[in-house]
Amino acid sequence: MVANITTGNNLYGALFYNQEKVDKGVGTVLATHILREPVDGNFNVAETAEDILRWMPDHFRTEKPVIHISLNPDPKDNLSDEQLSEIAGHYMDRMGWGGLPYIVFKHSDIEREHVHIVSVQVGQDGKKIKDNKRNEHSVAITEELEKEYGLHPAKGQKRSEKWQLKPVDSTKGDLKRQIAAVIKPALSMYRFQTLGEFRALLSLYNIGIEEVRGERDGHTYRGLLYTALNADGKKAEVTPLKSSLFGKYAGFDVLERHMEHSGEKIMKENSREHTRHRVAEAFLDAPTENALRERLRAYYIDLFIRRNDAGRITGVTFIDHENRCVLNGSRLGKEYSANALNERYPEAQKTGADLHGVSDTIRPQEIVVSKGAVRKNKKPNQKRGLN
Repeated sequence: MVANITTGNNLYGALFYNQEKVDKGVGTVLATHILREPVDGNFNVAETAEDILRWMPDHFRTEKPVIHISLNPDPKDNLSDEQLSEIAGHYMDRMGWGGLPYIVFKHSDIEREHVHIVSVQVGQDGKKIKDNKRNEHSVAITEELEKEYGLHPAKGQKRSEKWQLKPVDSTKGDLKRQIAAVIKPALSMYRFQTLGEFRALLSLYNIGIEEVRGERDGHTYRGLLYTALNADGKKAEVTPLKSSLFGKYAGFDVLERHMEHSGEKIMKENSREHTRHRVAEAFLDAPTENALRERLRAYYIDLFIRRNDAGRITGVTFIDHENRCVLNGSRLGKEYSANALNERYPEAQKTGADLHGVSDTIRPQEIVVSKGAVRKNKKPNQKRGLN
């Protein structure tokens, strides 16, 4: 069982994200702790948020009082709702958060049913609950729960580092060998549907790819050139290499068939929804582009952004190393497209402004925890938090 912990200050955003799953019929509320349950069983995001915040002191000493946890059992683990609730409770107790109010949701929008817990990490004294070596502590607790409930161990299964390839270094020479050591396993492991998506994947390893078209002796031809990139993503001062130097596997025809088959596999394996689920969680309360990158890396996802000379985002690609697929943001939904990220992280971001994300749907109410106070906007002009 894998646990992922994120912290932030947008309690409403975390609750809204989970309640949205419930509203769509792919989520349920499994349990609550120290919270009032509605008579009709239908939870209201704003009321639940205020109920949680009622337990918070007026002033506290952390910028990120909200915690959002996902507990992900192995797909082969067949757990009842009662067992999932128990596991969530044990996890919170052992992490030191058991005395705080929290709500437990179950998600079933992907084949691996899992739970999300939304709570706070501030005690009645206004101090943050001590969590020294939080990640190590969390791993130890999940391993204990695996043994207690007879679950498949997560250790050594999906958190493999095998996907990590060695970036090309144009100063070391023998570029053909270096580039081949990346493109061959990349083509074997990853699924992508466009040359742009493949380009985004290769860029992680300092490799560029260009399509070449022309006409020779009355016949049209097309080919690929592989180039080395320097640290800032620009072409290094070395000669590009024709795909034919690497063999047929690196050529245009084979690549085209790979892209076609990738689309079929992505659809069959429901990879898009897996990646979208993780990306949506990472977007929660990620006020800056750098914060988003850090959150995505916690899910083994790299973010590739293309910008024009004016600094405007022109393309967004998510590279999911665990799911081993590469997807343009627009494939996941318009809220993850280039236009959406330009709105969420505008040019002012470069000056250090800490801006919250904006989406194109206005929420009825927003509750943000900030500097010891609850700020409520009954009719916000923009929606913040999850996009």
